[in-house]
Amino acid sequence: MTTPTKSTIHDLPSILSSTGTHFLLRNNLLQVSIDTLKGKKVGLYFAASWCGQCRRFTSVLVEVYNKLKSQEKDFEVVIITADEDDESFDKCFSKMPWLAIPFSDSETCDNLDKLFKVEEIPHLVILDENGKILTDNGVDIIRDYEAEGYPFTPVRIKILKEQEETARKEQTLKSILVSSSRDFVLSTNGKKVSVSELEGNTVGLYFSLSSYRSCMNFTPVLVDVYKKLKAKGENFEIVLISLDDDKELFSQGLASMPWYSMPYKDKICVKLARYFNLSTLPTLVIVGPDGKTLHTNAKETIEDHGVEAYPFTSERFQELAQIEKARQEAQTLDSILVSEKQDFVIDKIGTKVPVSQLVGKNILLYFAAHWCPPCRAFLPKLVEAYQHIKSRDNNFEVIFISSDKDLTSFDEFFTAMPWLAIPFGDNREAYLSRLFKVYGAPKLVAIGPNGKTITTEARELIMVHGAKVYPFTNERLKEVESELEEMTKGWPEKVEHALHEEHTLLLTRRNVYKCDGCEEDGQLWSFNCEECDFDLHPKCALTEVNGFRDHNLKDHETSSAGWNDHVCVSAS
Repeated sequence: MTTPTKSTIHDLPSILSSTGTHFLLRNNLLQVSIDTLKGKKVGLYFAASWCGQCRRFTSVLVEVYNKLKSQEKDFEVVIITADEDDESFDKCFSKMPWLAIPFSDSETCDNLDKLFKVEEIPHLVILDENGKILTDNGVDIIRDYEAEGYPFTPVRIKILKEQEETARKEQTLKSILVSSSRDFVLSTNGKKVSVSELEGNTVGLYFSLSSYRSCMNFTPVLVDVYKKLKAKGENFEIVLISLDDDKELFSQGLASMPWYSMPYKDKICVKLARYFNLSTLPTLVIVGPDGKTLHTNAKETIEDHGVEAYPFTSERFQELAQIEKARQEAQTLDSILVSEKQDFVIDKIGTKVPVSQLVGKNILLYFAAHWCPPCRAFLPKLVEAYQHIKSRDNNFEVIFISSDKDLTSFDEFFTAMPWLAIPFGDNREAYLSRLFKVYGAPKLVAIGPNGKTITTEARELIMVHGAKVYPFTNERLKEVESELEEMTKGWPEKVEHALHEEHTLLLTRRNVYKCDGCEEDGQLWSFNCEECDFDLHPKCALTEVNGFRDHNLKDHETSSAGWNDHVCVSAS
């Protein structure tokens, strides 16, 4: 059997027949000749029943497909499954109104995967009537434009994009919230309220997903701000744009909110997420009284400043930036670690250690959790650096700030740490996470002896340099960089190596890589081929260089400060 190439494509039947396929299936498992596809636009839909993204996109594609069929458009869809068993495929396919490559014809499915370079699913390739590719980005086109995208030509997509750009320039509250079938939002009691009644107000569009912990944490904060602004008589409203798939979760979430909402699973919710280029949840888009977007996400500002963020204008955000700058300049250890009566941290046995005893020290705030695999993987590295630094400077400490969900997990994780901690369940954890914008774990924030933030990227520095980077100041970083440059004196800038005869290897700074010679991790310096993504440790690369012998390499062979676990750091 010959695998087709894109250069051999004339029409879809030719593609399929070249792979040995002579018929397709309908969802009633009746066979259909591949010749029925001649002269039609065809979407080749690569998907699987086990893929959640596929299931969500399939429902959109079904609606578009049925609408185009009702309009008598010559458009067909053929699913190429990535399912692993025929039962799963049959169950999923029975709900689809289009055609399929038979599950038993796995070779054709594999060949089509290779032909169209399918790297992830769902994936939709749209072919024109002659079998030429109109787009291999059909998923985004269908999501963005649905049936309006037909006939899916570059010209049509360009027209739609131009219309979108015009709509953005002429944006009003109605243009973003009203659809052809609905001109209202819902109040908390389910009453329909015309969108026109919201015009002239500053409106927050609250994109949320009830099951997301970050949404559950932010909603009470937003409720508090909303109620305070309403009590002050401000013309501020919020409309929930829920992305929930579960109606019960949607209803439960809405019950805790005192504002308006789009109807459950209203089509415009997903469209608005794309319109505002949604990248995170929750997101609070602010629309001004004139209907124009004031801010694409005021969440962080509301967390930091509460009602002071209102009215969310650019002028107000500039004022808040100055306030934040002044706060950072006035920051002390007490100002970030002391909260009312909570003026202490705890040691391993639960003894309270007053924050006042830590003033004047270099502090690392360690945001982590037992449930987080990267946190558990990083912990030994941090313990090693801590012990090394502590042996040289007793004016150094680490404070664990946990995001664990129960005391047992907190205790188990804290047991492996030789430092201090904020007590479990302490409200300072949420405050510090907001203050230092902790969106992922583990995270290390370095605080200097004067109580001011040195860096929020201490974890990355320790991962690359270990204890050598202490005390994390710009001056020390410059010294480390100078030491790294000094290390390479006497090393060639490029080498030829038997393990990679195709190309010359160039001496390159690489924070983290895997050596293709000894297959161990490496850091800092590599002899690298960028084209082939090939790396060799300097030690692996240079031992083959005739006549080469460098004191740095010899030191690395014997010094624990040098080639340690195949990580290249300079000997101190």
